[in-house]
Amino acid sequence: MEHRPLNRAQRVVAVVAFGFVLYFLGAWIVSLGAHLPYGSATYTSVSSSNVVGGLYPWVRFTIWMLLIATWVGVSIPLLRDRSINERSRLSS
Repeated sequence: MEHRPLNRAQRVVAVVAFGFVLYFLGAWIVSLGAHLPYGSATYTSVSSSNVVGGLYPWVRFTIWMLLIATWVGVSIPLLRDRSINERSRLSS
């Protein structure tokens, strides 16, 4: 079976999909331990001020920064134009 590299559109779709996965993973992680004070059967307002518990704000911030750094770290090499590297290698 022949290995074909992904074209530009496929790489963009992969980066966007990876971003969505990391977003939902981050939303799940930062919501761990947070709950409504009286259970889910009670009246809930539109604001999230009723949520108690959960992680400290600095921990949530750190989690999001690590997830963003992961996304950028994977996306940059994936989206890098490989034809530039091949041209520089062929010209030397």
